[in-house]
Amino acid sequence: MIHIDAEKPQDELVRDALLDRAFGPGRHAKTCQRLRDGREPAEGLSFGAYHAGVLVGTLRFWSLQAGGRDALMLGPLAVEETHRTFGIGATLIRVGLARAAELGHKGVLLVGDEPYYTRFGFSKSPVQGLVMPGPVDRARFLGLEFEPGALAEAQGAVIATGKFTVESTLGGCDRRLAA
Repeated sequence: MIHIDAEKPQDELVRDALLDRAFGPGRHAKTCQRLRDGREPAEGLSFGAYHAGVLVGTLRFWSLQAGGRDALMLGPLAVEETHRTFGIGATLIRVGLARAAELGHKGVLLVGDEPYYTRFGFSKSPVQGLVMPGPVDRARFLGLEFEPGALAEAQGAVIATGKFTVESTLGGCDRRLAA
């Protein structure tokens, strides 16, 4: 049986290894990762899928501004290869989106496979006026509005806004000032 729960701090190394296996060594160079670097996930929006107490899936959301509007970035989503036929990814997404809406978030962005994410309500239309801070395949840049019009008319840059991690401020230099 699979259990979806809030991510546990002790799962950090297991989660990172899972993400490395799922996305390969190039995962740290992706534009979405640049938005996550040095930031904490959005509060209350980090999830783990557990089988017999072992992490087999992960999903996080990140705070950002999308053309001047508050939004979230979904990802990364990863499931162990041995567990990919059980609908764990879809369950993580449904749980995560429901929780994000409960917390009052208005919209979510992601970069992913359109045929997979359209079943959750994602489409290209809410992100037409938005620009990512690096290279992104526009056909894979998708959005979902919890509140009609929350993103549809947003214009401009997508910018990370989440809390900085402790690691990003060590050494007496706050990255907010160094950037």
